[in-house]
Amino acid sequence: MRMLMTVRFPNPEFNAAVKNGNVTKIMNRILEDCGPEAVYFTEEEGQRTAMLVVNVEEASMIPRLAEPWFLAFNARVELSIAMTPEDLRKSGIDDLGRKWG
Repeated sequence: MRMLMTVRFPNPEFNAAVKNGNVTKIMNRILEDCGPEAVYFTEEEGQRTAMLVVNVEEASMIPRLAEPWFLAFNARVELSIAMTPEDLRKSGIDDLGRKWG
């Protein structure tokens, strides 16, 4: 199942990794391990943030995806199910609207 993983980095921990020159090494290692479909970097609520599109085949994969961020950066990680337009077409949403609307 495709999921959107939002990783928000606390400034003190991320700043320390930047200052000691390890942020790229750590980030590349984590990204290589989790194998995201896509990764975007942005800012949310004054913090550096990464947004990743990942495939989660079963719930037991969640610690493998989240723990590296927690341990390396004390990051906040959120996972949300994501659909493509094709997924939405297959959902039967129009039929649900007629049934429940």
